[in-house]
Parts: sequence; C-alpha cells; structure tokens
Amino acid sequence: MDKTTTTELEAAAFRRLVAHLQNRTDVQNIDMMNLAGFCRNCMSRWYREAANEYGLDMDETAARAIIYGMDYADWKDKFQTEATAEQKAKYNESHPHKS
Repeated sequence: MDKTTTTELEAAAFRRLVAHLQNRTDVQNIDMMNLAGFCRNCMSRWYREAANEYGLDMDETAARAIIYGMDYADWKDKFQTEATAEQKAKYNESHPHKS
C-alpha cells in the first residue's frame, strides 16, 4: 500500500472514531481514561499538537470543538456527569502522576 492510501485510510478511521465518540455522549472521559488510558481531551491535545507541528496555529478550544463536535463547555454542561468516588479512585490508581 502506498503512503497516500495509508494516510487516507488512517484519516478515515480517525474520522469514524471521532464521529463514534461524538455519538456516544454517554461514555464519560474518566471511564475512557480508566479503561484505555486516553480520552477525548487527549485526542484533542494530539490533534492540536499535530496541527502545531504542521505550522498551523490551533489552540485547545478549537481542537476540542473538532473532537467534541461542539464547544467543550457545552458538551460538559449537556453530557458530563460527576465522577463517582470509585471512578476517581481507579483514575488515581492508574494515573498517580495526574492526580
């Protein structure tokens, strides 16, 4: 497979993942972090960092809007729930440097 095709397939898979996460608003970021070690915020940071590496001036707000499909504050108001004590404990266990 040539590099262009590989890049196009990777981009298609990424777009599908983003759309899936935008549709699965029931899935909380803390659960993603606890199970997979990354969340929507991580993805938006990676997206912003990639844009910046390509010389594009993108800030956190713009990157989060791309990943969340809306303003991050709006997503939090509509869909984010308070993390339970169990979720927080699991997060702190698996991410001791981020507590």
